[in-house]
Amino acid sequence: MLTIYEKVLFIVLLLLSGYLTYKNFSAVINAIKRGKNEKRKVNLWLGVQALILQKPIFKARFITSVFHAFILWAFLVYALVNLQDVVRGYIYGFNIFGNTPLQSAFNLVSDILSLLALIGVIYFGIRRYVVKDKRLFFPQNVPLHEKALSGILRDSLIVLVFIFTHVFSRVLHQSLTLSSFDTFQPFASSIFLILNGIPEGFKTILEHVFWWLALGSILAFFPYFPYSKHIHLFFAPVRWSVRRDKPYGYVEPLNLMEKLQEEGGEEEVFGAINLEDLPWAQIMDAYACIMCNRCQDVCPANFTGKPLSPSALIINMRYEINQNLKKFANGESLRPLMDFAINEDALWACTTCGACVEICPVGNEQLYTILQIRRGQILMEGKEVGFSNAYRGMENQGNPWNMPAENREKWAEGLDVKRAYENSDFEVLYWAGCAASYDQRYSKVARTVVNLLKSAGVDVAILGMEETCTGDSARRTGNEYLFEMLAVQNVETLNKYKPKAIITSCPHCYHTIKNEYPDFGLDKSIKVYHHSEYLSMLLKLGKINVKKADKKYIFHDPCYLGRHNNIYDEPRDILKTLGDVLEADRSRNNSFCCGAGGGRMWLEEKIGKKINLERTEELLGKNPDEIVVGCPFCMTMITDGVKSKGLEPERVKDISEVISENLKG
Repeated sequence: MLTIYEKVLFIVLLLLSGYLTYKNFSAVINAIKRGKNEKRKVNLWLGVQALILQKPIFKARFITSVFHAFILWAFLVYALVNLQDVVRGYIYGFNIFGNTPLQSAFNLVSDILSLLALIGVIYFGIRRYVVKDKRLFFPQNVPLHEKALSGILRDSLIVLVFIFTHVFSRVLHQSLTLSSFDTFQPFASSIFLILNGIPEGFKTILEHVFWWLALGSILAFFPYFPYSKHIHLFFAPVRWSVRRDKPYGYVEPLNLMEKLQEEGGEEEVFGAINLEDLPWAQIMDAYACIMCNRCQDVCPANFTGKPLSPSALIINMRYEINQNLKKFANGESLRPLMDFAINEDALWACTTCGACVEICPVGNEQLYTILQIRRGQILMEGKEVGFSNAYRGMENQGNPWNMPAENREKWAEGLDVKRAYENSDFEVLYWAGCAASYDQRYSKVARTVVNLLKSAGVDVAILGMEETCTGDSARRTGNEYLFEMLAVQNVETLNKYKPKAIITSCPHCYHTIKNEYPDFGLDKSIKVYHHSEYLSMLLKLGKINVKKADKKYIFHDPCYLGRHNNIYDEPRDILKTLGDVLEADRSRNNSFCCGAGGGRMWLEEKIGKKINLERTEELLGKNPDEIVVGCPFCMTMITDGVKSKGLEPERVKDISEVISENLKG
């Protein structure tokens, strides 16, 4: 089809485009490799799901996800379509599958996907530039890279124009090569009927023009591809394949006490101050990001007017790297992260709820990046952001309330329960936690749980004075050194008694002991349960018997029980045995945070609407008789929300209390 001059020109342009693409793509790879080495398991199936099945993207925005899937599937099929068209330029009439029924099927799929991709491009263009969907933009108080806003608009337009030009030119070219209506190419054939009256000479010229527009647009776009948002098509499946198989709030141990004793240990950067201090996969997030802002949609801080946008954090990283790609790829340092990626108000607004990670269609781990930056601010910069009293309490008194350590066991006064230090012959250890030990309201919950366990015949004991804070708030706010001190102490105590199981009422303690203490030597044979899990098991075994209550319950999913540890059914199974169970609009893996996680329990909420009030209003909107919780932080926050509405705080109960109130006999 091509003339000899066109054939030579195409090869020259192909080589030039290939060279520039390789050069730019290599720079991106080298930029990612600047990150700290961190071993990641590779799960190719997750990458396949993301790329071919598009499963993660359908978690939200169904219509938009459908149009995105059209474009993605067309992109995959067009890899073969473009190969076929290139060869046809040199061998007229070439078919990649020959003259077979498979070729007819390939033509049909290609033709239909071409139409759907064009519809998708038009949809996205209208959505961003005509309707200006507010979900694609950022609140004014969110810190944005100086190049981000204009860059996103420009970059999105370039991608949309490229896809439309490429696909439509290819369809026009294909229609001009037809000699009659082809039922296996209905879209191209429809255009053929329109163009059929064109003179042959002009038709031949157009055939060449559209071939060059279709394939030439690829040659022009590919060198820009590493800089464009379109690069997520490559990195998103890679990102899913290396996504951590840990709960969202988990962070790798730094082994600080050990490193600081080593020569030169003081010179190491703990946490992240600059981009290169982040793990390499977190730098990859910047290129996997599709800039859809779904994480911003579900962020409780952003939803209530705080300046945090998980999306903006990753996008800011992207534009900073791209603006200085060669410098960064070659080993130079750029501005500190706090100068362009996120500001102080946004960093400490995060409740570590994990909603951003849960919703992300490309497998990014925004929370992990935030936790790394928090570590840098606390450990390297020595920032004081309001946690001093809580830190002091954890270090000196073993609790963030800074209450006397000698009062740790007062919650259990008069309670007939073994103390491990007096009687080490027991099977199950009840870990009370700081809230149950020092918060009067949650002490009642702890006593209720112990009484339920004992009534079911469980051989339970408590640590009493030997228990101290797990260090969850220290770790989630970046104070790894304090966390390590507490973890080492607690692990030593737990391994000394080595119970068959540990039960705790606090999801934060549950997460820390179960998922993070094994890094510090906790015996892996010890099973760890949240009390809702264990009580549900006892109910099913018939060791606890309850009666029906004429009440409507609604369960508020604690973030560290639900999203972080995937426990959703057990609390609901309990409530279903007692009465009617309502669901909040945002529940289970889409649950809305109470606002206290990630150290927010110890900070005042000064910007925007209070998160706990937003959540309380949502729960009360379903008109439940009682709001049921399974976390001391949630108990405090939701109870405060209920009080602010002028309602009785007794409407908020722990799930153990609901069981206790409805025991048979």
